[in-house]
Amino acid sequence: MKKLLGLPIDASGQGAGIDDLNIYVHILMFALFVGWLAYFIYVIFRFQKKNHPKADYIGARSHASTYLEGAVALVEGVLLIGFAIPLWAGAVRDFPSEKDSTVINLVAKQFQWTGWYPGTNGMFVKADQKFFSGDNIFGWDKNDPNYKANFTATTDLVVPVNKPVIAYISSQDVIHCFAVKPMRVTQDAIPGMRIPAWFKPVKEGTYMINCAQLCGNGHYSMRGTIKVVSQSEYDAWVSKKTTGGASGGYE
Repeated sequence: MKKLLGLPIDASGQGAGIDDLNIYVHILMFALFVGWLAYFIYVIFRFQKKNHPKADYIGARSHASTYLEGAVALVEGVLLIGFAIPLWAGAVRDFPSEKDSTVINLVAKQFQWTGWYPGTNGMFVKADQKFFSGDNIFGWDKNDPNYKANFTATTDLVVPVNKPVIAYISSQDVIHCFAVKPMRVTQDAIPGMRIPAWFKPVKEGTYMINCAQLCGNGHYSMRGTIKVVSQSEYDAWVSKKTTGGASGGYE
């Protein structure tokens, strides 16, 4: 069924439930399409003019359509209460702790994604809008001891496999939307807000980041990648980036 629907590869730990719900909704929509099309064709032939030359102003006397609509509403209720709400509640209830996760500050800007990473000690540099400048786009406090260890990765992000990733998503200009289909994660990036989203990559590889919100004339170019690697490879990458950030690690 997944191949029939053309669903993207599932490289996340939470993808199965999302895909199942997607499949059930498509099955319902297909059943409604076939059912209402069959009913439409039936009505065309059943109530054609030659069989009813005189209009009937009372209309239908059967309650079959009412029962059908009730059945559809019942199925929709089952999908919502039995699948969608528990899936959402589970994602919120089981939100991973930062100490057991890879934490990234993800900043959107026309037309690129920038990941702000802590250094090897896992500590983010303090930031404040009073420190904003042309060469300090995130307002890092240069007197903070973590300043030289923090670094950014523009467009191409890296995360370790089999470990939850928490991304705190924000925007520097307009509304964007962080979407990585193989990770089954989508979250709006809204100016003035820092919204957490999480996913757990379970397959190594390189996956595309898209912007799922029309954000300007260059919206089509707001793409990036997220590379899922082994923990050792990720640690080596962070160590190299941290060392390379001797004067503040902006890319």
